[in-house]
Amino acid sequence: MLTHANGKQVLLRDRSLREREERNRAYLMKLENRYLLRNFYHEAGLMPERGMDPKAMGGWEDPSCQLRGHFLGHWLSAAAFRVHETGDKELSAKACALVDEVARCQRENGNGWACPIPEKYLYWIGKGKSIWAPQYTIHKLFMGLNDVYRFIGYPTALKTADALADWFLEWSGKYTREEFDRILDVETGGMLEVWADLLSFTGDQKYRVLLERYTRRRLFDPLLEGRDVLTNMHANTTIPEILGCARAWEVTGEERWLEIVKAYWRCAVTERGCFATGGQTQGEIWTPKQRLKARLGDKNQEHCTVYNMIRLADFLFRVTGDPSYCQYIEYNALNGVFAQTYWQGDIWQGHPDHGLLTYFLPMKAGSRKDWAGEMDSFFCCHGTMVQANAALNRCLFYRDGQNICVAEYVDADYVPEDLPLRLEMRQDTMNGSLQFSSVNDALQTPGGEASQYASRPPYRKYVLTLSLSAPWEGTLKLRIPEWITSPATVLVNGETAALLAVSDQFFSFDRKWQDGDRIEVRFPIGVRFVPLPDDPSTGAFRYGPEVLAGISEQERVLTCLSDRPEDELSPDTERQWGEWRTFYRTENQDPGISFVPLRDIGYQPYQIYFRIRHHSL
Repeated sequence: MLTHANGKQVLLRDRSLREREERNRAYLMKLENRYLLRNFYHEAGLMPERGMDPKAMGGWEDPSCQLRGHFLGHWLSAAAFRVHETGDKELSAKACALVDEVARCQRENGNGWACPIPEKYLYWIGKGKSIWAPQYTIHKLFMGLNDVYRFIGYPTALKTADALADWFLEWSGKYTREEFDRILDVETGGMLEVWADLLSFTGDQKYRVLLERYTRRRLFDPLLEGRDVLTNMHANTTIPEILGCARAWEVTGEERWLEIVKAYWRCAVTERGCFATGGQTQGEIWTPKQRLKARLGDKNQEHCTVYNMIRLADFLFRVTGDPSYCQYIEYNALNGVFAQTYWQGDIWQGHPDHGLLTYFLPMKAGSRKDWAGEMDSFFCCHGTMVQANAALNRCLFYRDGQNICVAEYVDADYVPEDLPLRLEMRQDTMNGSLQFSSVNDALQTPGGEASQYASRPPYRKYVLTLSLSAPWEGTLKLRIPEWITSPATVLVNGETAALLAVSDQFFSFDRKWQDGDRIEVRFPIGVRFVPLPDDPSTGAFRYGPEVLAGISEQERVLTCLSDRPEDELSPDTERQWGEWRTFYRTENQDPGISFVPLRDIGYQPYQIYFRIRHHSL
């Protein structure tokens, strides 16, 4: 099984990603402990303040919301990712202080309960009384505590989670199997994953008992039978449950868990299909299989589903080595996480030049992204936003013994802990001085390459350089993306090593590597029209892995003069200072339409899917 190269082993060099990391870190530090803990204090009887504080966190964190307190778990998880990556002492101290206060609340409650909601919520769902997903909220606390223990090593986090688990062991044992199956139909979040984690940490057999109790047979059995139990069902209810199955397989080695995960992926992705972004859902539910046209609405692609499905794809890649999962991650990162969180751009018609988070990514023509504020929402996607942007250095490199796999292409350094090497990966774009695409230096050395590529180069070029303290004998695997438009080229130390026409595969080098070895990959890139599976006359445009959005107040139909809709788009404002820009415009529309990457859209109205009308000259 492949393993992650994450945490302190991978250092991001890409400027835009580092800016995201810093914005995320600043936001985590900005949120005050007293507000993050407010609902925990209330439940434990420790709240000294009376009345409402207008500066406090609102939305789902308001004391009137039945999911109040869920965000702290996301915060702890994101902080733990960041500390593991950077050793950030200030953030670590804040996270540990928050855990200490949760432990204090647990002591005040006196029975292991450490949650921001009342215990009676759990008994209510046992009686069938309507209540909004209390175990979803509680899972977030468990998740945060577990990640603080896993990545920071703070023992109080594990002690607190273990004591809270005892409460659940007693409570869940009061019901028959049939009664508890009904309880499991009320969204449980990732409780199954929590028990698997705690089993891994402690070896305590009580967690095997909890794993069995939380096995949701009403979902898992029909999946294994090949039945479609997802169409029109809430997506992010089931994704965390399947992530729990994945973790249970990692911890126990029992094949039944892995079979459930594979069956879920077939039903949710392989057989169902995705939008051009790689994402799914409308109104938080799975669309019918291969029927997306009627679901292009104002509430597509919930961010939580993007984040959690990336996690699931990462697991399946580590198990199978199938590069299609890496391609899935690339599409969803660029057109999901980057398109829906921490937007930074230009001021547009009086709107700000930044946006924090958009819960959904609308795909209905003429839609706009609905950006949430820093203190007024705190819905579920607010939590996965801080986690996703604290884990940007994951899913880039993987290990299998002496072998290294390059899965995603981002400016980054990879330094394995037990190998004598440093792998530096850079995107190298012909910018006049051969400078990197994310740098705009003043240096402009005259040279032939600048004039050779007077227009934007028709390929993406990445250079991987090895710095070795001793010779390294191993396999280096490079992913060839699905989106290449013609054969990819791979060169080693300036000599062509391969010309690869087949996409969505790995190319492997097995050799004895020397210090300074240089591998160059060139991926031909261009615009493609990606039709809907249920209507080939309607589709979206992708430039390589990035979806392009047309800026338009109302729905537009494109009139095309050829049978290739992508021919309708031509480069526009392609160069600015030291940067090649992915801007396009239409050739035969009146008025014309400008296209930009979906992740660059801020407050403008836009259209992703266009109906094509063919017209002969």
